[in-house]
Amino acid sequence: MKKYYDSEIAKSSRIPKLIEHLYAKLPVIEADRAVILTRVYKETENEPIIMRRAKAFRAICEELPITIRPDELIVGSNSKAPRGCQVFPEYSFEWLEREFDTVATRSADPFEIAEDTKQKLHEVYQYWKGKTTSELASSYMEQETLTAMEHNIFTPGNYFYNGIGHLTVQYEKVLAIGYKGIIKEAKEALKQLSITDGDYAKRARFLEAVIITSKAAIKYARRYAELAMNMAQECKDRTRKKELITIAQNCANVPEYGATSFYEACQSFWFVQLLLQTESSGHSISPGRFDQYMYPYYKKDLDAGIITREFAQELMDCIWVKLNDLNKVRDAGSAEGFAGYSLFQNLIAGGQDEEGNDVTNDLSFMCIEASMHVMLPAPSLSVRVWNGTPDEFLMKAATLTRTGIGLPAYYNDEVIIPALVNRGVLLADARTYNIIGCVEPQKAGKTDGWHDAAFFNMLRPLEMVFSNGYENGEKVGLQTGDVSLMKSFEEFYDAYKKQMNYFIELMVNAINAIDLAHAQRCPLPYQSSMIEDCIGRGKSIQEGGAVYNFTGPQGFGIANMTDALWAIKVLVFDEKKLTLSEYKKALENNFGKGMPKKKAELITTEIVKEIVKAGNPVSESQIADIFKMICDNYISETDRKKYEQLLEWIDELPKYGNDIEEVDLFARDVAYTYTKPLEKYKNPRGGQYQAGLYPVSANVPLGAQTGATPDGRFANTPIADGVGPASGRDNKGPTATANSVAKLDHFIASNGTLFNQKFHPSALSGVKGLQNFTSLIRGFFDEKGMHMQFNVVSKDTLLDAQAHPENYKNLVVRVAGYSALFTTLSRSLQDDIINRTTQGF
Repeated sequence: MKKYYDSEIAKSSRIPKLIEHLYAKLPVIEADRAVILTRVYKETENEPIIMRRAKAFRAICEELPITIRPDELIVGSNSKAPRGCQVFPEYSFEWLEREFDTVATRSADPFEIAEDTKQKLHEVYQYWKGKTTSELASSYMEQETLTAMEHNIFTPGNYFYNGIGHLTVQYEKVLAIGYKGIIKEAKEALKQLSITDGDYAKRARFLEAVIITSKAAIKYARRYAELAMNMAQECKDRTRKKELITIAQNCANVPEYGATSFYEACQSFWFVQLLLQTESSGHSISPGRFDQYMYPYYKKDLDAGIITREFAQELMDCIWVKLNDLNKVRDAGSAEGFAGYSLFQNLIAGGQDEEGNDVTNDLSFMCIEASMHVMLPAPSLSVRVWNGTPDEFLMKAATLTRTGIGLPAYYNDEVIIPALVNRGVLLADARTYNIIGCVEPQKAGKTDGWHDAAFFNMLRPLEMVFSNGYENGEKVGLQTGDVSLMKSFEEFYDAYKKQMNYFIELMVNAINAIDLAHAQRCPLPYQSSMIEDCIGRGKSIQEGGAVYNFTGPQGFGIANMTDALWAIKVLVFDEKKLTLSEYKKALENNFGKGMPKKKAELITTEIVKEIVKAGNPVSESQIADIFKMICDNYISETDRKKYEQLLEWIDELPKYGNDIEEVDLFARDVAYTYTKPLEKYKNPRGGQYQAGLYPVSANVPLGAQTGATPDGRFANTPIADGVGPASGRDNKGPTATANSVAKLDHFIASNGTLFNQKFHPSALSGVKGLQNFTSLIRGFFDEKGMHMQFNVVSKDTLLDAQAHPENYKNLVVRVAGYSALFTTLSRSLQDDIINRTTQGF
């Protein structure tokens, strides 16, 4: 019997070499996929879209360049360059063509792009004009919706410009029966159809597309088997030669057939993960409960003496490295919001089985160990916690947290399971949930959740209340009345709710338009083959083939909105220290800190127009000087002093995040202005809308597009992160902050909530530090909080890393629902992390 734990194979130095190779150079944009896809689309103009997609995927699997990187044990890459990426013109392309000359030098997530690649993509893009999902989606949207998007009330960019992700497929099914088994299942379903059925043609073509894409995946793996064998024949190093022969054998077996060993299961898993990202550019393709579906293969090999725990760990470490090899390029604006090259591949350990028994196992611990070994952002490791979670497992997770890598994130079974059941998910399915992307719960292999369907900025409707629905002379929101005439806080709060409801409706219109566009132009047969019950229903996941269909846009800004509305209630209506008109003027003048950026830009543009109209040239430096002059000289000294007084009054008010019952319960009500209205809406796939409360890292770039707010937040500065308090506003310690956050209704926010905390490393030192830390988690979860995640790093370290990035190339931090290398983040996002409150016990 072959043993994979040969000491010559299990090299302890392998992982550092793989990581060094991975990060040696800047990521590269490649054109191969786009060229192949476009050629096939031209050849299949008159065929059904599902067949065009299947045939394009087949060609990509057969022709995309393949490579085996040095020292790899798990193989498969969709780019020649490490951390390189392909592009997906079927979704959108204009933004990349506009950014050809800036994508390598931009502040967030830069990519190299060769001149010949630019030329190839330029030629490809000629075909795609008028044919993308984004263009079709736009044509379905109402003008009011497009206006709201232009004014950054909400942004549905994830699926507007990219493919469908945010799901976990049936990895366990591929491991068990392989694509040979899925082909058999599709053929049997095809036999059950009658040509007289009204939907026969559509269902038959879909099933044929599943067969084509499954065979394509098999062909792709065989290409790697052939490449590995050819490399083995030429290899002079005896140890590497043996490794390559084993790799060739694995790729010849999986994923065509079911895996027969843990090593084969690891390779099969990786091919699935890789090809999902090759078919579509959707991110947050999450491995899910890796410790559960991989465990039978590990246990069988371990008991039979085929593998050692050490080599199994090395294979997992190799997968962890490979998850960082996958990449995608985003437009400059989105790159700011998702900075750190993240694909949000969430892998979760621990939790319960269908009957409610704890299923923490050896692989659960090894998942944590793998993250400790590689110390990289991916996978976005998470752990499930409930009252049956072993203390040993939670302490192991806390030990990883103490490293400062920002992993794992912690999730509460006691909230998530009933929240999913409330949405119609069967109890057995809810008990076996996993997390998608940042913080979104769903049942793996059965759900199309459309998580992250849009980012909704809860502060922008408040701006519309003050402006009576207008911005820069354009009608954007509802006309809810002149604030100077409002007689009570209830009247003001009601106006805010009306603006919220209006913009939520427009957001739903935008998302549903994008949803329809994907179903019509970019169904995904390969992805659908691994989601129940697409084969049974004979339709792709984009057409409603999944068992559970949701749409989950997220709102953010709860802390700012709570503190802002509380300040208006107390200062204007309770204590009558100023009027709403005076508050409005203070906001317009940015509390005396200069004119808000948007207004200054508008005035600058008008002045420059007049100068040019008079026949005088204006240089870039002169425009900058005009802008600065307007900002600096707009506000009188008298008004500045008034605004300083107002800021002092605001500062003295109680704030969300300090365990103050009255304020925290008000925050709960503020959150309801977003979470409750969403529940009544349906998506084109027949599913329900559900709210999430988290910003990823969009609170920074979208904050830069938002004016001053009544809580004392200055214009164009970050909005509060997640459901936690605004930076610096929590001053009573981590437990008080956790108690405040727990008072929100996390059950209704079934698309996920995000609670960030930052600790000084000394807080988690020693056994006592870890015990205090795990007690905080259990206490927060007992109070019915949903999620917690942590940065454990000193402010001094972050400031030094910002000043001397060359000394901190491996510093990983928690950004939002993901971790990233600190030095790859934009300056504004780095500042946001630095400014978060540092806690201690």
